Amino acid sequence: MRKILALALTFGAAGPALAAEGPFLSLGNTDFVVLLAFLLFVGILLLAKVPGLLGNQLDNRAEAIQKELDEARALREEAQTILASYERKQQEVQAQADQIVAAARDEAARAADVAKADLETSIARRLAAAEEQIASAEASAVKEVRDQAISIAVAAADQVISKQMTAAEANKLIDAAIADVDAKLH
Repeated sequence: MRKILALALTFGAAGPALAAEGPFLSLGNTDFVVLLAFLLFVGILLLAKVPGLLGNQLDNRAEAIQKELDEARALREEAQTILASYERKQQEVQAQADQIVAAARDEAARAADVAKADLETSIARRLAAAEEQIASAEASAVKEVRDQAISIAVAAADQVISKQMTAAEANKLIDAAIADVDAKLH
């Protein structure tokens, strides 16, 4: 049906244009020869089933493109899944890193507090030791001053007593001291 319609349209359209040149169905008419060649060419194409082959090739190409699109879609979905997985892992690693940093800061703060307390204790011990040394040196200095004051007082008293005391009074004092010592010992 298509073939007959195509021939009728071709002859119908060519009729008025060819009327001026003479008889249309003559081999001397170039338009007729071209029309015959064209129809022969179209007939050979139809006989060789070229439109069906072209259709099959286009269908095959469409199927191949569809498969590639499906594969690309699957790969894209897989890539998105992998990307989401890596993003989750990255967030987990970041959270762990933040926890490690926070723990390290806390540990450093605790270590600083302990070191500060140890330093304060050490300073307190050193101050106490220094105060003890100062107190000891002070006590030693006071003892030396007392001892020296006593020796000076004894020497001064000896000089005063030796000038004012007579031999008889000295003998009385010696006898009284001996009696006192004898009484305390027995």
